[in-house]
Amino acid sequence: MSYLQLTKCSLCLKHGFLDKKVLLKFCLNSPIQHISRISTSCYLNSNLPPPLTTQTTIKKTKKNVPQDTRVWRETPTHDIKNNLGQYCMMLSKFRLTSLVVMTSMAGYALAPAPFDLTTFTLCALGTGLVSSAANSINQYHEVPFDAQMSRTKNRVLVKGLLEPVHAIGFAAATSMTGLGLLYFGVNPLTAALGAGNLVLYTSIYTPLKRISILNTWLGSVVGAIPPMMGWAGCSGHLDAGALVLAVLLYSWQFPHFNALSWNLRPDYSRAGYRMMAVTDPALCRRVALRHTGVITATCLASSYFEVTNMWFALESIPLNIYFMYLAWNFYKNSDSGSSRKLFRFSLIHLPALMLLMLVNKKYWSSSEPQENSEIIRTHDVNKLPETKRITVLPRGPYVSAQDSDIEQSANQ
Repeated sequence: MSYLQLTKCSLCLKHGFLDKKVLLKFCLNSPIQHISRISTSCYLNSNLPPPLTTQTTIKKTKKNVPQDTRVWRETPTHDIKNNLGQYCMMLSKFRLTSLVVMTSMAGYALAPAPFDLTTFTLCALGTGLVSSAANSINQYHEVPFDAQMSRTKNRVLVKGLLEPVHAIGFAAATSMTGLGLLYFGVNPLTAALGAGNLVLYTSIYTPLKRISILNTWLGSVVGAIPPMMGWAGCSGHLDAGALVLAVLLYSWQFPHFNALSWNLRPDYSRAGYRMMAVTDPALCRRVALRHTGVITATCLASSYFEVTNMWFALESIPLNIYFMYLAWNFYKNSDSGSSRKLFRFSLIHLPALMLLMLVNKKYWSSSEPQENSEIIRTHDVNKLPETKRITVLPRGPYVSAQDSDIEQSANQ
């Protein structure tokens, strides 16, 4: 071995990384490059800190912390105060409530009665408050089921942002305020329709969703009442025009909701909801297509019931034909793409239909039908020949004079 090799081996022996027997074995039997590798590794390892002679064991102390298994947990007060407006909007299902208010306003505007801004505002506000109360109670009842659905798992009650007492308090305040505005500010008929719809949605429709597919038909009745509330709020009564609006809203909800529920079938099935899309998919598609035809027929009949003029029947045909076309594609293809297109167009179809009805409204006040009928009668009388006209003579001296002339001619 060379002097350099002996120096490296001595360094390894100095630091205690090699045994003497191992060193002699490598020196006698191994080539020089093996010894140089060992010496290099020994040199690198010498820069490391010395190994610990005693191992310290760290004992983890486990604390017996009781787990909170409650469904509802306390929410910090400052969190509720800072986000109270947002939480109230989430409890009321703001977008759904906005759609309900829009249909109520359309019913008020289409009624053949004078437009009053104060009554119109109170009717819209009262309808929105009653709808908010119904949605809050609905979320209160469906917390365990909403937690199993991807679409509803972020609601305030499911996430524990609010407690049940907050939802019940919000529903009580909005329902009493809304019904009070409708009763004292509009009329008792509108308030009765709002109260009936509140009970129908919270006490019948909500539990029926887990029992029978009839819940879809009942839910459509709930959606058909708000335009009747607007009509009654303006005219004070219900007639054929209010029923036309109710049929339109009733039928519109089938293609709208059936297309929405088609892509949510796993969620509804997991939560145990008895929807047509889950229990009978073929019926779901047939009903959606069928009611697009009902909408088209109702639009054509609206001029007959004197809600709109004939122009509305013509202008609504392209809109309704395209709606039927999308429903036919949904019925034929039964895929997520066709159902999504049908659902998205339904959100455009209803406001466009309400706007066309408002533009082509036949009577803008209740006095117009009477005035028009009087004009028609006068025009028809002028067309008659003079021999067929009946002249009504006033009572007075002229009539008595005629009677005296008749008596004189009779005596002669």
